Amino acid sequence: MDLILRKEAPSDYDEVLKLIKKAFLNEEYSDHSEHLLVDRLRKSKSFVPELSIVAELNKKIVGHILLTKIQINSTTQSFPSLALAPVSVHPDHQGKGIGGKLILCSHEVARDLGYQSIVLLGHENYYPRFGYERADTYGIELPFDVPPQNCMVIELIENGLNGVQGLVKYAKEFNINN
Repeated sequence: MDLILRKEAPSDYDEVLKLIKKAFLNEEYSDHSEHLLVDRLRKSKSFVPELSIVAELNKKIVGHILLTKIQINSTTQSFPSLALAPVSVHPDHQGKGIGGKLILCSHEVARDLGYQSIVLLGHENYYPRFGYERADTYGIELPFDVPPQNCMVIELIENGLNGVQGLVKYAKEFNINN
C-alpha cells in the first residue's frame, strides 16, 4: 500500500466532504452530519490548516482527520488543547490501518506545532491503542452527557496535562444550531 499522508488543500474540500459522508453512512453512533461539522470548522477561528490531513492512495483520497483548537477551562485558568473530530476512512479501505496512520500523523504534526494534548469523544476500544486515556482521570470533563469511557485525552508531550483540569470548551461550530 503506497499511502501518502499530507495536509489537506482547499482543492480537496469537496472530495473530503463526500468521503466523510460515506465513512459515517452506516455508523450506529453517528448523526450523519460529520461532513457538515468539518465544513463549519474549516471556516472557524479554531481551524488549523496543518491539522487537516488526508490519506491518499493511488492519487485518490481515502481518509481524513481533523484536529481543531479548543480550551480546557478550570475556575481560574484556561488551557489550550485540540479536539480530534472526526477521523474518516472510506468504507472500501476501513480495517487496513489508515485511520491509525492518520491519528499518529496528526499527533506528530500537533506536537511539532507546540500543542500538548488532544481531547476526543470516541470508541473506548479503539483510541486507547494510540495512547488515549479517560479524560476524567485528569479531571477533564466534556460539556455533554456521554459515558465517561468515551471521553478521552492524550498527552502529546510528557506531563502535557500536568495541572490541567476543567471543562472542555469546543468551538461554537460544534453546536449544530450555529
